[in-house]
Amino acid sequence: MEATVMAQEIDFSMLALFARATITVKIVMIMLIGMSVWSWSIIISKHILFRNARGEATIFDRAFWSGEPLDELFEKIGADPQGQSEKIFAAGMLEWRRSHRQDGGLIAGAQSRIDRAMDVAIARQSEALNKGLSFLATVGATAPFIGLFGTVYGIMHAFTEIAASKNTDLATVAPGIAEALMATGIGLIAAIPAVIFYNKLNADSEHIVSGYEAFADEFATILSRQLDA
Repeated sequence: MEATVMAQEIDFSMLALFARATITVKIVMIMLIGMSVWSWSIIISKHILFRNARGEATIFDRAFWSGEPLDELFEKIGADPQGQSEKIFAAGMLEWRRSHRQDGGLIAGAQSRIDRAMDVAIARQSEALNKGLSFLATVGATAPFIGLFGTVYGIMHAFTEIAASKNTDLATVAPGIAEALMATGIGLIAAIPAVIFYNKLNADSEHIVSGYEAFADEFATILSRQLDA
């Protein structure tokens, strides 16, 4: 009864558990908290980036299919535009113009060069969209094990102290076990959102890139008709 009363008087808040933990467990907890904060910064920044990319693609598609001559549209956005869809269009138009000789004729292999130019632009946009997602995958895969390491070390330390004190009552055992288990809890808190949002953001990225590829194919088809003409 006395041990139960003593256990109830112990502070089991997160800060108290962290303060009582060993230096190794503290390092593990700080590492996991840092991984979680960085993961959330990536999640928020990617959400904003993807939303802007979808909005920009919608606006550009309207302009592209509005019936305005492609040369005039290219003159408006310039050779180095800001939007992702515009960059792909600009890459194709730049190569289209470079493929014309001074007499107005076309240099051989123009279609393949235009396709490659747009493929390079798409690859660059895909790299920008996917940047940071590998960190989310790493956190999702490793954070639970890092937390488990902290828990195992903490429990070993707690048992060592119990053996040294030769006291196994609840007031002695509970704090050390709680401190150790907290590391696993933080690991799961870091890992679960990272896994969920990695899958979502990866799917969103693939959807956006597939839209870029579809646009490049359509644009290449239009240029191909002009080449044949």
